[in-house]
Amino acid sequence: MIKFGIVGCGHIAKKHINAIQEADGANLEAICDTQPERVDMFSNEYKVKGYTSLEEMLKTDVDVVNICTPSGFHADIAVQIANAKKHVIVEKPIALTLEDTDKIIQACEENNVKLAVVHPNRFRPAFVELKELVKSGVFGKISHSNATVRWNRNQEYYDQAPWRGTKALDGGVLMNQAVHNLDLLIWLMGDVKEVYSMAATRVRNIEAEDVSTGLARFKDGSLGVIEAATTIYPKNYEESISIFGEKGTVKISGANAIHIEHLTIEGMDEAETEHLIEKIKNDPWGKPGHQCIIEDMVQAIKEDREPIVTGMDGRKALELVLSLYDSAEQNKPIILS
Repeated sequence: MIKFGIVGCGHIAKKHINAIQEADGANLEAICDTQPERVDMFSNEYKVKGYTSLEEMLKTDVDVVNICTPSGFHADIAVQIANAKKHVIVEKPIALTLEDTDKIIQACEENNVKLAVVHPNRFRPAFVELKELVKSGVFGKISHSNATVRWNRNQEYYDQAPWRGTKALDGGVLMNQAVHNLDLLIWLMGDVKEVYSMAATRVRNIEAEDVSTGLARFKDGSLGVIEAATTIYPKNYEESISIFGEKGTVKISGANAIHIEHLTIEGMDEAETEHLIEKIKNDPWGKPGHQCIIEDMVQAIKEDREPIVTGMDGRKALELVLSLYDSAEQNKPIILS
């Protein structure tokens, strides 16, 4: 069994703990938080050892530590974990700056430990199927793609903790919600070459943006449209990814992007198309993405390979977010490195 620890006992930590408990080959050994009351609550509920000091938890025989703290703390914590020769799973986004991201990646490389970033949407059945279709080339030459996040995060959500919606520790809709969809775009379409964006804080009383629109040019020449907002009334309306090619069109959508709303591919008959759509409809979520991340880390350790979602994958998604921010602030196109 691979032994896991959790640092940061907030809302997302429960999802990690449930994933560890359900994952093959994984066992939850310890939790850590700077607030003693949270440590007591989690250690009592999950019957594990609790620590208020990460340094003390790292002295135990845990193999992997999952970082579930506010995003602005990820880098220092990840480096500390790597230096203790423990493998790292870090919630999205990997960090809030590329400098901090590079520190994490370097520390993990220097200490020969695995690094995985939590982008669980890649494991949704609809996107697993879409990835295979894209790889097979059935869409032909891609003209453009679209990523949309039209969600509701009301003021109460942001008021739950003082760090929410801040630029130093959290970020806005691009960094916190749409980063998953940007990761999917890069995973499906390849690296981004150039972006142009506008952003605003229109409805929520937060420091960061609550709505963003942007354009992207991928390195293959295709274009992308990005729309993200937490201002939608009164609840989540749509999360979607669309791809438009010379020989095919697809849209994965719903309040969460889990259903194939439309699929037309040259040469794919109606029966085959309907079978694929029904297959996804019958199991739209599949195995929980966090559980897939945990089980993949277990196998990565045993097989001595990189996890499926690497630190560099996390870096690419973050670089796209930051480039969109830079473009909106400077009101000009930004070329990515």
